[in-house]
Amino acid sequence: MSGQEHSAPIDFAAAFAGRNVLITGGIGFLGSNIARRLVALGARVTLIDSMIPGYGGNRFNLAGIEDQVAVNIADVRDKSAMDYLVQGRDFLFNLAGQVSHIDSMKDPFTDLDINCRSQLSILESCRHHARGVKIVFAGSRQQYGRPQYLPVDEDHPIRPVDVNGINKVAGEQYHLLYHAIHGIRATSLRLTNTYGQGQLLCHNRQGFVGWFLRLVVEGATIPLYGDGSQLRDLNHVDDVVDAFLIAAADPRADGKVYNLAGVPPISLRELTEQMIAIAGTGRIEFIPWPPEKKAIDIGSYWGSSALIERELGWRPRVTLADGLARTIRFYRQHLARYVHGPQFGGAPEPLR
Repeated sequence: MSGQEHSAPIDFAAAFAGRNVLITGGIGFLGSNIARRLVALGARVTLIDSMIPGYGGNRFNLAGIEDQVAVNIADVRDKSAMDYLVQGRDFLFNLAGQVSHIDSMKDPFTDLDINCRSQLSILESCRHHARGVKIVFAGSRQQYGRPQYLPVDEDHPIRPVDVNGINKVAGEQYHLLYHAIHGIRATSLRLTNTYGQGQLLCHNRQGFVGWFLRLVVEGATIPLYGDGSQLRDLNHVDDVVDAFLIAAADPRADGKVYNLAGVPPISLRELTEQMIAIAGTGRIEFIPWPPEKKAIDIGSYWGSSALIERELGWRPRVTLADGLARTIRFYRQHLARYVHGPQFGGAPEPLR
């Protein structure tokens, strides 16, 4: 098959039904959405999540499937736990990590521990106890740093501008090394701005999209740094879940790195105006850049997903307008579940 040809779409039910799947960070935003899809496909799903306050784990993300998944509240840094949990797994979606760029600069050693040491520990557990597992690792556009050209493809230089980006590069490289040397099949997907149902809204340190969505739903003022002209690309979480399942099921992805990119790019000002128009609430205020954020800002960024489309047939399908409308409807109904509760310092709210 040539690089320009596409195979038939993957039969996800055939690929995952009855298979044993482990998801690290499984009660978080992306992990829970992957879990929902896999449960519907008939997979046997186990979730591991440390539930560290402020990191994104939220029990409400499992509403409706809580009796169809196994949940382990444990830290991926716990070698004994990982040695046990990886055994017998067909697939491992490795999503656990510290993703705040600001937090990584304030507390670099915690970021190092979670995004480097823990990744190496997970891979060592697989090397000794689960050599046949296929791993899909969640990388980040932040690994590239400030773009030297646009759109950014996989050949772009890797020059992170913060500790988190450096440690995500290292985590990815560990996976590629263990694939090359130890034969543990691994793929890395470098994510751009992912949004949708289930993402963290209780603070703004894990990306701007969720925070802006919260402010819009609350009818509050959305602060934009500078003039809001910077460009970004976004992916709805449903498209990202598709990419993870394709990368897991298709052996052509083994040992590869792929960008996930949203098209077309949009300025932060236009994005915020579109959110406000869809919600019918919210307003914009332009403010000066805070020095600590300006120092690690990468400017305009959008990526190219031509490689994954060419090799695996993935491309984003959810339009921005549809994705934003669906996400805003979700949070209008469930906002309290994402801004109150024990993981945010408030009172616990039971699943219903």
